[in-house]
Amino acid sequence: MTAHRSMAGVALLVLLSIGACAQSDSAPRPTAPAGPANDKQAGDKPGAGRSDSSYVIGANDVLTINVWKEPDISRSVPVRSDGKISLPLVGELQASGQTPRQLEQDITKRLQSYISEPEVTVIVTDSKSQKVNILGMVARPGAYLLTSSTTVLDSIAMAGGFKDFAKQKSIYVLRQASDGTQKRIVFNYKDVIKGKNPEQNIRLQAGDTVVVP
Repeated sequence: MTAHRSMAGVALLVLLSIGACAQSDSAPRPTAPAGPANDKQAGDKPGAGRSDSSYVIGANDVLTINVWKEPDISRSVPVRSDGKISLPLVGELQASGQTPRQLEQDITKRLQSYISEPEVTVIVTDSKSQKVNILGMVARPGAYLLTSSTTVLDSIAMAGGFKDFAKQKSIYVLRQASDGTQKRIVFNYKDVIKGKNPEQNIRLQAGDTVVVP
């Protein structure tokens, strides 16, 4: 009799366990939270990864132009020496002197005659126009990418600072004028870091050459 009751108890425990497992399996599973990875799938409209809105396109820059769902128009194009680019349906278009966003708007306007609601993205993939040269007695002379706020002091830091025996009082900037002549702008590093003649720490322009004798 006792053995029979024990077997009944074991059977009851097994049934309770099976019921608990069934409830666990039938419970709704949590879904992954919505987010960029789930909301935006491949093939969505472009919009991310745009170039810096303050960057001004120049000659010899390489642009990647993407028109959503229009692979025959989308392509990588260099900006010619005259500052223009060519695209199917768009034709020739002035790119130099514009920001990527402004160029997007121009291309969009021209495509509206052929495409309903064109979505255009312009990205500068190779910046060759907005550079400054740093030469002479610096650790890493060469060409460096120029931003809208790069100063002479910034350029020296980018080039790794001075080498021994650099003439820090005799630095100068060579700048091409609009008439083709070259202007020489003096920069006394010793004075500037002491707070003297701060106006010498000018913002550099594309094509400037900083010379450290």
